[in-house]
Amino acid sequence: MAQWMIWMAVAGVLVTLEIFSGTFYLLMIAVGAGAGAIAAYAGLDTPMQFLVAGVVGVGATIALNRSKLGKGSRVVAARDPNINLDVGQMITIDLWQHPVGGRATARARYRGALWDVEYIGAGVAQAGVHEISEIRGSCLLVVLPSQKNHSQALSQPKR
Repeated sequence: MAQWMIWMAVAGVLVTLEIFSGTFYLLMIAVGAGAGAIAAYAGLDTPMQFLVAGVVGVGATIALNRSKLGKGSRVVAARDPNINLDVGQMITIDLWQHPVGGRATARARYRGALWDVEYIGAGVAQAGVHEISEIRGSCLLVVLPSQKNHSQALSQPKR
């Protein structure tokens, strides 16, 4: 079997593995293996084939990392309704307990289970319908439906 065929087989295996991993980095290494196949087909010796494959693979990986595709989105799953379907849902709070750390807490039934609830909205917590703004573990962070935008600023992690 010719060396360029071996390089193409390696590239094919890397592309197959990339499909299962879901990242583009193995694809960039596969591009490097493809460049190694071209170098082998051009008649370069084995060390030069590895050098070409390595340089192209590393260069493609660095280019991907610096591109928009390489930067993962900074979405916080706890408050993204596209990821966490409970965000944005309404919950009825009958009674708030004494504030803990400056915020009111409660226990409420939601989806057939009792949840800890913490009020993160502006003002004093009052009984009634609230909107789930974020979920942290088993605690629902809620606001009044009209305070949704204000609560996102309050629930931002401090850096």
